[in-house]
Formats: sequence, structure tokens, C-alpha cells
Amino acid sequence: MARVHITTPVTPEQVRQIRAGDEVIITGEIYTARDAAHKRMVEDLAAGRPLPFDPEGAVIYYVGPTPPKPGQAIGSAGPTTSYRMDKYTPEILRHGVRLVIGKGYRGDEVKAALQEYGAAYLVATGGAGALLAKRIEEAEVVAYEDLGPEAVRRLRVREFPTICINDVYGGDQYFTGQSQWVKPDAMVKPKPPVASE
Repeated sequence: MARVHITTPVTPEQVRQIRAGDEVIITGEIYTARDAAHKRMVEDLAAGRPLPFDPEGAVIYYVGPTPPKPGQAIGSAGPTTSYRMDKYTPEILRHGVRLVIGKGYRGDEVKAALQEYGAAYLVATGGAGALLAKRIEEAEVVAYEDLGPEAVRRLRVREFPTICINDVYGGDQYFTGQSQWVKPDAMVKPKPPVASE
């Protein structure tokens, strides 16, 4: 495991440097979007409309922040459970998004799409929204303002801390981490990662 510093927009070469289990520290602009915003974005793409930001090399953070207090750029900004975005993620990745950040497991279709489109899945620490907000210097709504906390925001972050769970090679840190503790006769075993091409 290594510490990898990434500055956005993210290039395909940068994604290939990241391995499951690596600490990934992000600086630059990232975008927020939860399930309601993902639904709108996929509907827009189906209708021939562009995404509300340039997707090439973009980073999406699954978060619905709380309102900021006076003097703050943003309120608490902890990650949302990622599987809610699974049905939309492959289509979003197809348009050039390179990193997505959330918490929890991803479905097999997302893991396959990460490999197909050259992207990686990262997690931020759940329950640490107030601390994560300290790494966010600016926040601006750029689309779907009517969705309130789920509107798409552009965030400027500095050294935003994440861990890679699923890399572009099919590596799966949840599988690797759990496998070493599973007894051979255990009833439930972690699923192996999607086979790397």
C-alpha cells in the first residue's frame, strides 16, 4: 500500500498508478452528486444533453452536505452509501469520470465498468463529515439547485483523504482485507473481485 497524491483533473495515467488499498490524497476540484442528481444526469445524457460539468478526468463525491455555519465553506460532508449510485455509475464512467468517492461495497457491474472505462472507486471515512469538511475550501452549486443538499456542487479540496477499494486492474481491498480472516469452513465468504482483463 502506498500514498498517492492526485491533482484534478485526473488522467488515465494517474488512475493506473492507484492500487486497491492505497491512500489517495486529492487536491483540486471535485463534484458532489447523490442518487437524485445521478438520476437527472443519466436522464440528461439519454436526452442528448451534456453533464453539468466536464466529465473528462472528473471526480464525483457521493455526499449531501449540511448547510455551512457562518465562516465555513460547507457543513458536514461525510460520504453517502455508494450502492445507491450503482445503476447509474457505468453510464457516468463511460463519459470520462475517473474517480468516484463514497462508502461501502459496489456491485459487480460497477467493478466491471471501472476496469472498462479506466476508473477507480475510493472511500472516505464514514462518520467523519465534520473533519472531511475541513479539507473543503470552496463549495458552489452548479446544477439541480432544486434538489437542495443533493444538488451538484463544485468543491475545491486540499489534501482530501480517501482509500482505494476497487482499482482499474480489478483489485478489491474489501476482498483482500476480509479473505485473510475467513475460516475455511465459514458459511459466508467474501466475493472474489471481478477478473482483471
